[in-house]
Amino acid sequence: MNDKEILATIREKGLRGEGVTREEAAWAAEFKDLDALCEVAGEIARKWQGTEVDSCSIVNARSGLCGEDCKWCAQATRHHTGCETYNFIDEKEVLAAAGANDEAGIRKFSLVTSGRAVNKRDLKKFCDIFRRLSAETDLYLCASMGLLDEEEMKMLKEAGVKRYHCNMETSSKIFPTLCSSHTPDDKRRTIAAARKAGMEVCSGGIIGMGESMADRVDFAFELAELDVDSVPINILNPIPGTPLEHTPLISEEEVIRTVALFRLIMPTKSLRFAGGRMRLSHASMLRIMTGGMNGVLMGDMLTTVSNTIADDRELFREAGLRF
Repeated sequence: MNDKEILATIREKGLRGEGVTREEAAWAAEFKDLDALCEVAGEIARKWQGTEVDSCSIVNARSGLCGEDCKWCAQATRHHTGCETYNFIDEKEVLAAAGANDEAGIRKFSLVTSGRAVNKRDLKKFCDIFRRLSAETDLYLCASMGLLDEEEMKMLKEAGVKRYHCNMETSSKIFPTLCSSHTPDDKRRTIAAARKAGMEVCSGGIIGMGESMADRVDFAFELAELDVDSVPINILNPIPGTPLEHTPLISEEEVIRTVALFRLIMPTKSLRFAGGRMRLSHASMLRIMTGGMNGVLMGDMLTTVSNTIADDRELFREAGLRF
């Protein structure tokens, strides 16, 4: 088959909800007409996710103080980044942020904590906050609180949490070069525990940590195999004081192509544009939102800040998406 026929086959498969093969993904990673690839990825995204943006926001409910050794993270105690540290966010601050997000029309809201895992005593305090959020807002509640077991997941579920976030971060081959204090299997067990407790799963990662495009393809296929519900895609923001502070930035074209590849590999899933997007040009962000991405993490990004809600509204309008 020629390139036109291969792309047509990929399009037809995606519109049926079938992901590409590894051979097709390898072809797409090298295909020169990126605009044509994005058009197909965008059509597939609209088929399965519609034109309404899948929006969410997070609050950094516990900052810093983390004993893990993830090389990209500003919150690890072994890295000297000047990151703000606190054990519990003030409950009034959480409720105010949730109310503002609810009023702004952002659909999902998550509490995110640093550290390997929240212990049961502290988890009970966070569950109390989730109960208030569930009672006082219409938000779809999510949590990201580390490597929890099934009993702890059930506590969150009973408090009103509907989705659990645990990023795989990168491919299983690359992960051990970036973190040694926990493993991809630890994360898979966490994801399994969330599912057993009756929650949906959000799991993606960070691109631009020194991996190749082939590594990103491997990563996307691993996520497809896990069959997660939502896939956040972050672009590395090299933070001074972390081991990755001097990592060269990947090109905007690489980011655009990566998003399109993730859509072709996971045609029916919600792909969420998360951290690192502030450095991209407006044209690139627009191409990404029309080229496979359907969701956006809005507002603060733990230790960095994203685009304003007003900026995002204008981006969605230009992309022909509803918010």
